[in-house]
Amino acid sequence: VFDNMIQRSVPGYDFLLDVIAVLAQRYGQADSQCYDLGCSLGTTSLRLRQNLPASCHVIGVDNSAAMVSRCKHNMARDNSQASYEICQQNIQDTQIENASIVLLNFTLQFIQDQQRQTILNNIYTGIKPGGVLLLAEKICFAKPQQQALQTDLYHDFKRLQGYSDLEVAQKRAALENVLVPNTLQQHRQRLQEAGFKHIEVCMQCFNFSALLAFK
Repeated sequence: VFDNMIQRSVPGYDFLLDVIAVLAQRYGQADSQCYDLGCSLGTTSLRLRQNLPASCHVIGVDNSAAMVSRCKHNMARDNSQASYEICQQNIQDTQIENASIVLLNFTLQFIQDQQRQTILNNIYTGIKPGGVLLLAEKICFAKPQQQALQTDLYHDFKRLQGYSDLEVAQKRAALENVLVPNTLQQHRQRLQEAGFKHIEVCMQCFNFSALLAFK
């Protein structure tokens, strides 16, 4: 049910899949590696693979054995020419090398806050010149009034997708202290500290946003 849950819980998710296809076609460099950090069932890894040059190599990483197993199954059904591997490990332990594209698609928010800068530093070091990082995250807002409004709008969106008030409340409680969001400014500052000079917002839907960081 994971894919269904993502579709109903993350506003703009289908658009992000199209963004990934665009990035793969535009920035996927021949003979480079493309990383999907937190690949889950492989939906984003597949979108990468299907739009990359044949000489590219896709590396999907997830720390869940069940996710990795299902991801391998889903990737094996695809006949795209780019090669791939799916690894079970923590993204903190993943060495980024010869990368033209790196995806952090709603993944960094589940990593301990103090470890996030090191991960971004590692990504920057391993990205080739002309490469790009897509960082998609649930975000928070510095102004309490804005935070309250965006949260309310997001909950209205979930109810529109068929979630009950009880389900919305239970999900919010389950993610408390597990998913720890940052502000857009905090994300920008981390990316700049890692070395990225050109950073653009490519999507924002309520309290979900995606940044493109170019090397």
